[in-house]
Amino acid sequence: MAKPKAEDDREKRIEDLKRRAEELCGGQMEVGSLDDCSAEAEEAFWKQLVDCEEAPWTTNFQQLENAGVSLPPPDSLKDEELTAKLWEIIQKLALLHVFIEQTDHLSDRELYTHLWTDSLREETKALPLAANSACHIQMLGSGSEEDNLLYLKYYADDTWRRHWHEEFPNDPIPMHQDPPYDRDRLLPKPDYGPRSGRKSN
Repeated sequence: MAKPKAEDDREKRIEDLKRRAEELCGGQMEVGSLDDCSAEAEEAFWKQLVDCEEAPWTTNFQQLENAGVSLPPPDSLKDEELTAKLWEIIQKLALLHVFIEQTDHLSDRELYTHLWTDSLREETKALPLAANSACHIQMLGSGSEEDNLLYLKYYADDTWRRHWHEEFPNDPIPMHQDPPYDRDRLLPKPDYGPRSGRKSN
């Protein structure tokens, strides 16, 4: 029995995407088995891979400026102006599917300065905005000793602190303290839709 035309068309699109992915990766591509995936999921996987490889590099700083957001230097803003600008940036980033996390240990000025000088200037791919995709900017995501200590001090629960002690018994575990600021609960959060369809870049 002949395959339905829609099925044939999908298989052709998948093969075309595979070839394009091979070209973009210079033939140096290794992909695990996709045998358990539906044809629809396999096509989505290859399309996302090709989109990522073909996307130009940019920064969130540049994306914000392209969206019409001015980004004045921190020291040029009064406290009230800086707080308003910070929340403008946070809301605009959310529209770009970029979400900030772990900020309650930083004042508004410290957070804005960190974003302006560091996080927003990191290179990222200018990917198409998928409905349930998101990028995350973690203020304590560098893996440095300082960031680890701050995370353990302000954000880690008892289970995570025990796990850390088991993994790194010689590391000091600071006493838990409540963060000095209360911002994270107000930050925009990604909407991944139904649990079965969760994706993240």
